[in-house]
Amino acid sequence: MPIVSRHRRAVSVATAVALGAATLTACGSSDGGDQADSGPVSLTYWAWAPNMDKVAALWNQKNPDIEVTVQKQASGDDLVTKIITASKAHQAPDLVQAEFQALPTLVSNDALADISEEVGGAKDKFAPGLWQQTTLGGDAVYAVPQDSGPMMFYYRTDLFQQYGLKVPTTWDEFAATAKALKAKAPGKSLTTFSSNDAGLFAGLAQQAGARWWTTEGQKWKVGVDDAATRKVADYWGGLVQEGAVDNQPMYTPAWNKALNTGQQIGWVSAVWAPGTLTTAAPDTKGKWAVAPLPQWDAAEPATGSWGGSTTAVTTDSKHKAAAAKFATWLNTDPEALAALVKESGIYPAATAAQTGGALAKAPDFFANQPDFYARAAAIAKTTAPAAWGPNVNVAYTSFKDEFGKAAKAKSKGGFADALTAMQAVTVADLKKQGFEVAP
Repeated sequence: MPIVSRHRRAVSVATAVALGAATLTACGSSDGGDQADSGPVSLTYWAWAPNMDKVAALWNQKNPDIEVTVQKQASGDDLVTKIITASKAHQAPDLVQAEFQALPTLVSNDALADISEEVGGAKDKFAPGLWQQTTLGGDAVYAVPQDSGPMMFYYRTDLFQQYGLKVPTTWDEFAATAKALKAKAPGKSLTTFSSNDAGLFAGLAQQAGARWWTTEGQKWKVGVDDAATRKVADYWGGLVQEGAVDNQPMYTPAWNKALNTGQQIGWVSAVWAPGTLTTAAPDTKGKWAVAPLPQWDAAEPATGSWGGSTTAVTTDSKHKAAAAKFATWLNTDPEALAALVKESGIYPAATAAQTGGALAKAPDFFANQPDFYARAAAIAKTTAPAAWGPNVNVAYTSFKDEFGKAAKAKSKGGFADALTAMQAVTVADLKKQGFEVAP
């Protein structure tokens, strides 16, 4: 396949989102073809999840003709940059662990292969909203979902009872609960609006129906400031302005103390929260419970995602079929999924693995809520579709800059301005990269 220019590549990716990815099928694997059936195969897998080598060992024991070697990597933008750099030098591994929001960036750089023919049968094993994110809205499939982060609401059962509060089921009720708590205990907050994690805000916008990146014909369209996201920004901006919720960033010593002492009695988070609470608020073990995220429309329950990753096959792999076979096994086989939970501590994306087996027992921190994972699985099924683009990292950085200033100023109007600035920065960066952008 000839080298594709950045501009042409940009158009191809936009077309893939809307029409399927005929122009984005693997380049690397065409060099020599797939040799999976011609003899022993050695595959390299870049991943950051802990103990992934122990999980791969299970595969290697049963599949001596397809040996997988795991190479531990950093996560986030660092790994995306490393994959792109290796791909341009035609030295990428066979498989990579890639976050959902990183897929468009990797596809636009011709780093990931279309494995729709090899993994299409796995589609029904995942929530539609998760599988859709691996297709970029088209017919091509660029990865198999691995773990997910359905968002939920965590609350202190003892303090809710002490202050006579009911668990909110709608965002209107959430606001009323936050204000009621402030009236009864001015020194406490229901939660905090954190400007240091764009993933939280993106998930909340996703739940409200936001689609930050879509296409019009062969052009990208950025909707960071769409109506759904503006609704979310105005909502939280209003709560911060009124002082109904805190506005300190998460994952700081001060935030940990607020959770541990009961100064903050709730947390809008995701399924992985028990692990964070274990270290951030150790004195509160057994005092928390989980509930669905408050809803904008109770008649159509939905939740957003905060985190989650996939297993993708690169265009450099000479063994696409073998790599796709491993990716499917890793994320759908019961033994593999149980190992991922036990060894890597992840919440599997496969719906069948979200209850029973390794997740039959609630996290130790939530021993008081035996049905923790059953509730989480029911919530996960309502995951709303997300729409990612090729410059998520730029949008996220802009969020931290702009919303950080707005949260500090406690200005509702500042939240609206922050969203406008975030939109402008994201659009400008797409154009700078050579992508065509619809107005």
